[in-house]
Amino acid sequence: MGSAPRVADRVQHFTESVIREMTRLNNLYDSINLSQGFPDFPAPAEIKEAAIKAIRDDINQYAVTWGAPNLRRNLAEKYRWFNGMDVDPDKHITVTCGATEAMISAMLATLNPGDKFIVLQPFYENYWPDGMISGAEPIFVSLHAPDFRWDEAEMRAAFARGARAIIINNPNNPTGRVFTRAELQFLAGLCIEYNALAFTDEIYEHILYDGRQHISLATLPGMADRTITISGFSKTYSVTGWRIGYCIATEEISKAIRKVHDFLTVGAPAPLQEAGAVALKFPRAYYDQLRVDYTRRRSLCLSALRDAGFAFEPVEGAYYVMTDFSNFGMDHDVEFAHYLVKEIGVASVPGSSFYMPPDLGRHQVRFCFCKRDETLIAAGERLTQLKRTR
Repeated sequence: MGSAPRVADRVQHFTESVIREMTRLNNLYDSINLSQGFPDFPAPAEIKEAAIKAIRDDINQYAVTWGAPNLRRNLAEKYRWFNGMDVDPDKHITVTCGATEAMISAMLATLNPGDKFIVLQPFYENYWPDGMISGAEPIFVSLHAPDFRWDEAEMRAAFARGARAIIINNPNNPTGRVFTRAELQFLAGLCIEYNALAFTDEIYEHILYDGRQHISLATLPGMADRTITISGFSKTYSVTGWRIGYCIATEEISKAIRKVHDFLTVGAPAPLQEAGAVALKFPRAYYDQLRVDYTRRRSLCLSALRDAGFAFEPVEGAYYVMTDFSNFGMDHDVEFAHYLVKEIGVASVPGSSFYMPPDLGRHQVRFCFCKRDETLIAAGERLTQLKRTR
């Protein structure tokens, strides 16, 4: 009898997505899902109708591998007026199956096995596995609680260890930080000094608060040729299930990314790319209203959490809040998150899933507020039960 089939070493340390595990628990216990960051409100009617029209018009076969031409043209136009970047739609843009695929394609295209890359933590849970799939070695640099800022000496020391690249998520998931121009200039200086690449995940670029403005790292002096800008349609247009993302890089790097992308997924869904092209033509008032709506949702969520007894810092961007639950007398994030979903009826994400080592997040849970007002109000009413347990 032969031995059991082998499983690759690269997946031995993977765990199931904690975020999606919490969604399953949420569904099992009929809780309110403030764990996984997908809206429970409808996408704009115009983008849905555009997708339906594209299907009816028989745009149902393969698109150009690196993206439908009209989508890339409209992306280039958007990056000129919003991000301040001069982008060639034919040379610099690769459309992918979500920003998730954009990140792994970019890493596989530019990192060799054994290369080191910097991950700011707490981090979005995909970044570390992406590095492992690429054969690269992560160097973790902490965003120190409570205000989630890095220490410049620690950051410089990480680059000095031979980092080939850094992943920057701005606005940041899970902390809600929006990095300042001064912080980004400091990072840019280190990238230039140590000849490192920057992978910038800018998926929340239109969701900012209190007058903050998005800054793309690629626009800073010396960074255009060493930045791979990654984003997508999921968050801005409330279509997380469509999986339309993209990355923007130099022609040389884009050629490498396109090779990887071609053999990973061939291409993103053709009719949904056509709908994405329509979304990019929305008036600027759409993005202004997006901020207004998310500012209201932020207020509803944070007021409920504050009233219940959670501690947290102001949320500057994105639609998450990282909270400290020490006030409730529990000492383990997974235990507390399971208590919340089973007994209180609200799902969160254990903080340990955003850290390495995981114990760094043992007193934190993350909530999202990309939900209808009535959903957030109902969650707040359930969380009032926590006050009776303190």
